[in-house]
Amino acid sequence: MDVRYARKGLVSLAVASVALLAVGCGAGEKPKADKPTATTASSQKTQPSPEQQGTEEPVETVAVLKGQKGLELALTSVERDAGGFLTVKGRLRNSSESNHAVPPQTSGDETEVVKHGTSLGGATLVDSTGKKRYYVLRDTDGRPLTTTGLGVVKAGDSIDVFMQFPAPPANTTEVSFQLPTFEPATLKLS
Repeated sequence: MDVRYARKGLVSLAVASVALLAVGCGAGEKPKADKPTATTASSQKTQPSPEQQGTEEPVETVAVLKGQKGLELALTSVERDAGGFLTVKGRLRNSSESNHAVPPQTSGDETEVVKHGTSLGGATLVDSTGKKRYYVLRDTDGRPLTTTGLGVVKAGDSIDVFMQFPAPPANTTEVSFQLPTFEPATLKLS
């Protein structure tokens, strides 16, 4: 057999294997209908913007953290999943009348995280009862499992964001959410 044809066959086999692997991953997974969410006593409904009125329901806000220069982080959900993770979702909004960059401190100070750009990789959850601090998870390349590539937020604009943490034990019902340059907030876990 000619070496050229053998190489071509091996490359075709490798491409087909990768395609089958990509298609097969997650094929047996089913969406989860009931996910516990965190709530606080001060839960409130956010007001939809004029362009959203009539198209979407208002999103319940779990907590609002004030940051520098009019930046606000409205946390909208805290969900545990069966895999042992806790995902925090929200909206980062610029409530000021001028454009502002997301502070680089929100990425934290770990070299592996910082080299992937501005993110919310500096966020932590503190379980004061269990005396543990939970950091945003990282993948094998050191990228934080959070929204990355954050830059300038225009006046009045907002960005959907997420952060994924290891889940605290099931008996932990309250954690403090902390993000550099923002005030902390207490989150109730169900």
